[in-house]
Amino acid sequence: MNNSPLLEDLRLFCVVARHSNFAESAREVGASPAFISKRIALLEQALGVRLFHRTTRSVVMTEDGGNVHEWARKILDDVEQMMETVSSAKRVPRGLLKISTSFGLGRKVVSPLLSRFATEHPELKIQLELVDRQIDLVNEGIDLDIRVGAGHEPHLFSRRILPSQRVLCASPAYLKKHGAPADLAALRQHQCLVIRERNQSFGIWRMMGPKGQETVKVSGALASNHGEVIHQWAVDGHGIILRSIWDVTDSLKRGRLVRVLPQYAQEADLCAVYPVQLKNSAKVRECVRFLQKHLDVTASSATV
Repeated sequence: MNNSPLLEDLRLFCVVARHSNFAESAREVGASPAFISKRIALLEQALGVRLFHRTTRSVVMTEDGGNVHEWARKILDDVEQMMETVSSAKRVPRGLLKISTSFGLGRKVVSPLLSRFATEHPELKIQLELVDRQIDLVNEGIDLDIRVGAGHEPHLFSRRILPSQRVLCASPAYLKKHGAPADLAALRQHQCLVIRERNQSFGIWRMMGPKGQETVKVSGALASNHGEVIHQWAVDGHGIILRSIWDVTDSLKRGRLVRVLPQYAQEADLCAVYPVQLKNSAKVRECVRFLQKHLDVTASSATV
């Protein structure tokens, strides 16, 4: 029994497998690289196999390491499910909750609500990752992703937390200088500020309007991968943007932006996406419930 691998060592092993680096793994768990290296060595000793090929800059999983990784993830998932089922963890959110979302959505919407959620649940540790790419929840160890649109991966569960849409906007100065487009096709002759987001094809705007779904290919002199940059450029008069209503509500109310082609919109519901095995998790369930409740309140006060 003394040589049996410990659950914590299996958890550390999964962290190292994700980062392929002892130093980055150590930063995530709040330990030293030497401690991580020692625990991995003890795990290798207990299992009787080499888990990683080590170099001065990285660690790479061996074939045996890959097999152990599959088993370790299953074991850890089963243990968490057992705890959720038979212990107080089923009723009281606790432990580490790792959440991911995009930059703008995270800063403007998710992070303020998580601040309140953390106050209500002091037994939780919350990590929020802001990224501009699609997240692989399972392999990156993320419990919950707040995104625009549902997840289509079969191993993920999705729940809509707020109906929303993207709308076309421009500044009064831009429209005074260039005029307003008469229809969707006219956007091809306008400066459009394009953003490369997680779930959008670059420069392809698919809109619902009086004729159903229509698609237009747009372009412009300015483009970015950050929504706040695009938003500010639109306010500055550089072109037309397609942004979520929650992002532009304040600018519309203040007259810094105005709607363009208001008969058109793009569905952009906010969804909570998480691994299927976490659908009964108290920490995930309570966080999703909290976001859904308070985002509804936010949405009702953000009508333009």
